[in-house]
Amino acid sequence: MDIGRTEQFVGRQWDDQIVPQLVEYIRIPNKSPMFDADWVANGYMEQAVDLMVDWARAQAIDGMQLEVVRLEGRTPLIFIEIPAANGGSDADCVLLYGHLDKQPEMTGWDDDLGPWTPVLRDGKLYGRGGADDGYAIYGSLTAIQALHEQGLPHARCVILIEACEESGSYDLPAYVDHLAERIGEPSLVVCLDSGCGNYDQLWCTTSLRGLAGGNLTVKVLDEGVHSGDASGVVPSSFRLLRQLLSRIEDETTGRIKVEGLHADIPGERLDQARRAAEVLDTAIYDKFPLAGAVRPMFPRDAQGAESTDLSELVLNRTWRPALSVTGVDGIPSLSSAGNVLRPHTAVKLSLRLPPTVDGKRAGALLEEVLLTEPPNGATVSLVLEKAATGWNAPAMSTWLADAIDAASQAFFGKPAMYMGEGGSIPFMGMLGEKFPGAQFMITGVLGPHSNAHGPNEFLHIEMGKRVTSCVARVLAEHHHAGTRGETMGSAVAADSGTRHGAHGCC
Repeated sequence: MDIGRTEQFVGRQWDDQIVPQLVEYIRIPNKSPMFDADWVANGYMEQAVDLMVDWARAQAIDGMQLEVVRLEGRTPLIFIEIPAANGGSDADCVLLYGHLDKQPEMTGWDDDLGPWTPVLRDGKLYGRGGADDGYAIYGSLTAIQALHEQGLPHARCVILIEACEESGSYDLPAYVDHLAERIGEPSLVVCLDSGCGNYDQLWCTTSLRGLAGGNLTVKVLDEGVHSGDASGVVPSSFRLLRQLLSRIEDETTGRIKVEGLHADIPGERLDQARRAAEVLDTAIYDKFPLAGAVRPMFPRDAQGAESTDLSELVLNRTWRPALSVTGVDGIPSLSSAGNVLRPHTAVKLSLRLPPTVDGKRAGALLEEVLLTEPPNGATVSLVLEKAATGWNAPAMSTWLADAIDAASQAFFGKPAMYMGEGGSIPFMGMLGEKFPGAQFMITGVLGPHSNAHGPNEFLHIEMGKRVTSCVARVLAEHHHAGTRGETMGSAVAADSGTRHGAHGCC
């Protein structure tokens, strides 16, 4: 591969085509079905599909076949198949994945920014979904085109772009089963929906946390009553809810009390966390807009002393459970709150799980802990919305480790880094089950301050260019490894201690 030529081609493609496409994509409020119950009638998802499909079909890629697959009652899926080229193998397959649905608006955007208002500033494209994960289809096709532009070989490639990832990818298994024969048996999976610790080198994700949670409601009255009359007699629903949350979480340290929600951390992941902490230093927490004198959540020992080991923060966000309350109901705004003892309090719980904790088991534990012996006999309900298992990558083959590092050195001038991510990509667990011998390159552009899901989300354009170039390099090396007869899948696929699924992953 001519590195300079690749950089030029990818750069032109991003500047002339991808960024203008993403500007239009950001304007479309195609929220994931969980956040837009009328998504079919509203038509925004269809607009996003049409935008991407029209661009993809206009690309000059020999033999490319594109179809929008629609299973009844499900979100659409873009399926693209590109035959092997320039001596590559059609018997092998690389699967490239992304999604086109978005998180909801969220409050707190700067006055001159907004979720559906694309703004280009200082090399960043602001707006919802550009980095998470609208760029994936464009980056995937451009990486393949970069190989064609130099006459370089690659194996058959399949691109899947789904439309309900932000809702837990509940439609995707049906599509993967439906398309199983057309997909084949991929030896490499490339996902562009992950994060990066900085914008200075290529970052690859080694694990993803699972997720369990839903709506917890505590009801004490059939209607609100005068607080002066009832307080002291009728228990506060808010206080009882606090009691229930304390069954799960230590309110002083944030540690999850339910031991069944913890998991042993593999030694390799501990080593990777230490190396990541050395590279990132205080950027591990500096990247967050901490208010005032807020301090990060370092663990405490039995005597209450706080650790200063930065790798502990890496492990907190990648291999330890953590609880967030992401929504509240039953509580009026401050401006309309009267002296009323409210009938109920409800919260949306988001419990991040270690990668190897079974999501369904975690959901059952939540129900058991929260619903047993309700305080004061209150009516307590928990409606589980998510119970997804995380993912722990299989051991990386030598060829892929070498290819990823060579790509990072070529396009960043620095070695590649490996770290777990705190978020969830349900597709990875499913692919790990279906293709236990596949290798995984999970990467992305969501770095410091990019704020996916939150206000002022942005896509770092230069990072997008470099990640695209790195994917092209890895696709080329995938072919060469195959021609050298190297093991394409996991070198330890048969080792139940390291293969995905060995610790209860789904």
